[in-house]
Amino acid sequence: MSWNALRNTLMATALGASVLGGAVQAQELSMVEANTDWSVYVDQNPKVCFIVSKPTKTEARRGGKVVQVNRDDIRFYISIIPGQGVKGEPSFDSGYPLKPDGAVKVEIGDKSFAMFPDSGVDPQYAWTNPQDDAALILAMKKGADAIVTGVSKRGTTTIDTFSLRGFTAAIEKAEELCK
Repeated sequence: MSWNALRNTLMATALGASVLGGAVQAQELSMVEANTDWSVYVDQNPKVCFIVSKPTKTEARRGGKVVQVNRDDIRFYISIIPGQGVKGEPSFDSGYPLKPDGAVKVEIGDKSFAMFPDSGVDPQYAWTNPQDDAALILAMKKGADAIVTGVSKRGTTTIDTFSLRGFTAAIEKAEELCK
């Protein structure tokens, strides 16, 4: 299955269930548990598990100055799709259309990772290259916070901090449920 097909599966699950807006409306999608800052969701048809968190802190800057901006919900996901061999796919929903040719930077301790938008799937989302998925997840298990820096289509830089408290328990639960 191609990377775009995997993204489409995630988007269909997340968007179809309205998790992005905070209300779970799909009958088959259910929150299994919440581990401090991370929640575990399972969709049965097709079988998809994902964990999700919202930022504990957000900041926006334009021209070096802190500015107020309007954003949709901001979320970081790790998806597991056993039917497609996906063991952990990180994705970031920025809450605004990302600069199409810019990378989103994820920093965890002294480690740094790049995520890339794909406006053909959804202009608000960014994904790691598949070969970086496992390393990012490992860093998240070992880290305290993930700092995600992105640039909007309009040129505003955003810095979102995600707590990693409960991340390991949540990913382990999702892996168990989606074997």
